[in-house]
Order: sequence, then C-alpha cells, then structure tokens
Amino acid sequence: MFTGLIEEVGEINTIRESASSIKLGIKAAKIMKNISIGDSVAVNGVCLTVTSIEKGEFDVMPETKRITSLKNLKIGSRVNLERALALGDRFGGHIVSGHVDGAGIVDKIRKDDIAIEFVVKVDTELASKLIYKGSVAVDGVSLTCGEVGTSCFKFYLIPHTQEKTTLTGIREGNLVNIECDIVGKYIQNFINIQNVRKKRGITEEFLTENGFA
Repeated sequence: MFTGLIEEVGEINTIRESASSIKLGIKAAKIMKNISIGDSVAVNGVCLTVTSIEKGEFDVMPETKRITSLKNLKIGSRVNLERALALGDRFGGHIVSGHVDGAGIVDKIRKDDIAIEFVVKVDTELASKLIYKGSVAVDGVSLTCGEVGTSCFKFYLIPHTQEKTTLTGIREGNLVNIECDIVGKYIQNFINIQNVRKKRGITEEFLTENGFA
C-alpha cells in the first residue's frame, strides 16, 4: 500500500524489452536504501517488485505494460518513486494500491496563478469512478479531482507538488497512469453486486460468475 506522496524522482538508466514485458533499471538514491529483493515500489503509480538492488531493476509484466504508460519510458525519463508504506508511518495523501485502473491523455494545461490546471481525457468507465473533490492518483501522485465530466477530469498542482514530482514535465498529448480511489471502487462494486442480486437472486450461476463457487 502507498500514499501517493512521492519520496524521490528517479531516472530510467536501462530498459530491456522482451516480446511483451520490460525490465527497467532506475537510478535513485533514497528509494534503494533499506529495501530488499521482492519489496514493492510505486513507479509512476505502478506497483513494481524489486528484482535487483545493485542494478535498481524492476520487472514490468505484459498486463502492466499494456495498460500503463510505462511502455513509453525512455532512457533518461524521470519517474515518481514511492516505497510501500511502513507500519507506523504517518498517513498523508490517500490509500493508493499501485494497481492502475487505466491511462488518460492530457488534453489541456493551463497556468492558474501559483497552481497549474490539467485536464485529462479518460474513458467513460474510468470517469464513473471519479468524483468532484475526491482522491485520484496521477502517475502515483495523490491529488484531488476538480471538475469531473463523463470523459474527463481536472486536477491542480500546488507549488510543492510542482517541485517534488515529475508532473510539471507532462505535456499535452502525454499518457498518464490513473488510479481511482480504492474506497470508491469497492463501494461501486458492492452496489453493482447488490443490484444484480435484486434482479436475479442468489443462484449457482451468480456465485460462479463472481468467484464464490
């Protein structure tokens, strides 16, 4: 579990691609301290497993490559990094799992006094999981949704976030990783299941479809 509060901005120094997966090497100072093989690190909001401490390597599986922006990284790309939350740490930000729901396309960027306003296009299914003033993780950064439409939403960067993350390097047309608030996703799923139950009742077919049988 993560909080969306970025600890360090790292740099991609090696990329090894196979047919449908990637092995990323990341140059970072703070993140690789007090960490072990098998530990989780959020890289631009994507939960990856440490496979080599010496090389700072992480494996990107085919499904992760397909649905996230990690496939677009190049040598020298800067990435947001956060280690998994340790028991007893202060809990800022919001609950972030590192399991990205999908990618959005940055449509518009506008300076708004000390803040920067971003408009991100997303598909309608992803937009339905976002709410005005609710939490969202964009490239692993915990943010608050501004306006939310049927196929887009806004967020704003305060000066501290501008300084401490990679988001100021985003340009219109770029792909960003989106993770919706996990609490909202569970509630939505629960309501959907309840609606199905009311329509169909509890049957053997229903239990099988939902993984209970």
